[in-house]
Order: sequence, then C-alpha cells, then structure tokens
Amino acid sequence: MATRITSNPNRGITERLAQLGDPARVRMLRILDREELAVGELAKVLQVPQSSASRHLKVLSDGGWLLRRPSGPATYYRVVLDDLPDDARSLWLAVREHADSDPETNQDDARLAAVLAERMADPTGFFGRYAGHWDDLRGELFGRRFTDQALLGLIDPAWTVADLGCGTGNAAELLAPWVDQVLAIDASPEMLDAARRRLPDADNVRLIRADLTEASVEPGSVDAAVCLLVLHHVDDPGAVLSRMREMLRTDRNGGVALVVDITAHDRADYRHEMGHKHPGFTHDGVRSMFEQAGFGDVRVRTLPPDIHASGPALFVATGRIR
Repeated sequence: MATRITSNPNRGITERLAQLGDPARVRMLRILDREELAVGELAKVLQVPQSSASRHLKVLSDGGWLLRRPSGPATYYRVVLDDLPDDARSLWLAVREHADSDPETNQDDARLAAVLAERMADPTGFFGRYAGHWDDLRGELFGRRFTDQALLGLIDPAWTVADLGCGTGNAAELLAPWVDQVLAIDASPEMLDAARRRLPDADNVRLIRADLTEASVEPGSVDAAVCLLVLHHVDDPGAVLSRMREMLRTDRNGGVALVVDITAHDRADYRHEMGHKHPGFTHDGVRSMFEQAGFGDVRVRTLPPDIHASGPALFVATGRIR
C-alpha cells in the first residue's frame, strides 16, 4: 500500500518553496510525476549518487510531496498530482511548466526511458525469470564487450580507416583487427606515446602527429574517417570535417565519415575545467557542418544513454561522399 508522509499539514508556502529550492529536487519531482521509481533507478536518471537521491527523497517525502510503496526489499516513490494538497499542487504545476523547458530535462527523459527498459520482464520461462537481469547474467558469463567487438566484423576488411584525434588509441585498438590499415592522427605527442604503448603489436596502425586541420593524409586515400569526442575541443569543427572529406576516396564502397560527440548542454564548468571550446552541438548544427564540408546522406542520432555515465548525452553522425 502506498503511503504519504506528512510532518505538518499546515506548512506555509515559504516552507514549500524551500523544499523546491534545489534544482535536483525539482528534476526529481518532474520524473516521479511521470513514473514510479525506486531510489536506485532515480539516482541513475538524475546521474547523482544514491546517497544524494535518498537525501532529496527524504526532504520531499517529509514535505508530503511523494507517495511511498514498499515492494519486497525496495521502496518505490511517485508524485500523484490529484492527491497533493491544494497549495502544493498549484505550486508544483507552476514549477513543472518551467522545469519542462530546461534543456537538461531532455536528457533526464532519455535516461528515464533507459531505466524503464531495464525493467522488461516476461512472467514465464527462463528468460522471463531473468529478463530484467539478463544483461548482467550474460556479462558475467561472456564479458561486457563481445557484442561491440563482434559487430566490427561487418566492416569491409579491405578498408583503410583514419582516426582523427586518436588520443590513447582506444578506437584504433578496436578497429585494427578488422581492417587493412588504421591511420591514427593526433596533435599531442603524449597521446601518441600512450597509443604506441597500447598498440605495440598492431603493425597495421600508423601513428601520425599532426593538427587535425592539416593535410596529414593523402587526399582520397582512406575509405572511412572517424572522429570520437574531439570536435568540442577544437576551435573550428567545420575545418576538421572538411579535412575528413578531402581524405576520403570515392572509387569504391566507402567514403563515409563518422563523428561521435556531445549533445548541446548548459554545463559551463566543462569549458573551464576540461578545456571544452563548444558546449556540445545540436542535431541541426551538426547536419549543417557536414553539408558545408561536402557530405551528403547526413544522419544524426542521439545515442541511448549509459545510465552509469555522468556526462551529457552523446550523438553519432555520419555522412557520405556525394
């Protein structure tokens, strides 16, 4: 049975405003107004430690904003608008309308969808009993990376792939067993040294020190070019895309560029603490950059969020020689 905790039925508007004074609690109420969640699920949606989620839930529960429903070892929380006291309901409706316009709520909604997807269950059979935990069970049996690695087998083994901003070589490490050659390009000698140590036996990986806007690779010499979590660090992302366009060949199947980067966000500390030059990118902005660089068939998709990640959502964009 769901219960609402009320410590003071005559609390005033000032106390209610104080309870909603923390942006995390507003985001929490907004999510719980949509779905009933356990504390661990809510922590994943909001990207906060579970201890922080529990602390905020206590404030909201004590304030009479939430219903609690025990279920086995877990407790689920939700907002039931019609059950809120009149003053709380009126206040929340006003605050919710403003909260829905916050850019961060889109990412909360995406993570909520991912959390709810984890709850899938079929009440019969082995997969019914284990469906909600199947990924964990499969990971324990076979590891966490086999799906991503195996799907790389779909790549044409004759390809030469350029990895712009290769960093320590994690993408080159994944690609090298599946393609003819990887050209790993980075401006930082320290990053290239780390990649060299990471890939001592990958004789089909060539490390190239160069600025990403320089002509470091012969034009028309690569089948695919990738750029992973780099564009938000460079002054002119469009120039990098133009360089990717120049290096791609057009004489056989290929000629594709792939970019993974950060969606638009409002976390100003990233610029100061991590050296980001751009606060992420919108889909329209990415599509425009690709088209201005000479690509066609441009596709941009937001990636499903990793509920264990603490950063903004990512997108993947592809374009082909036209």
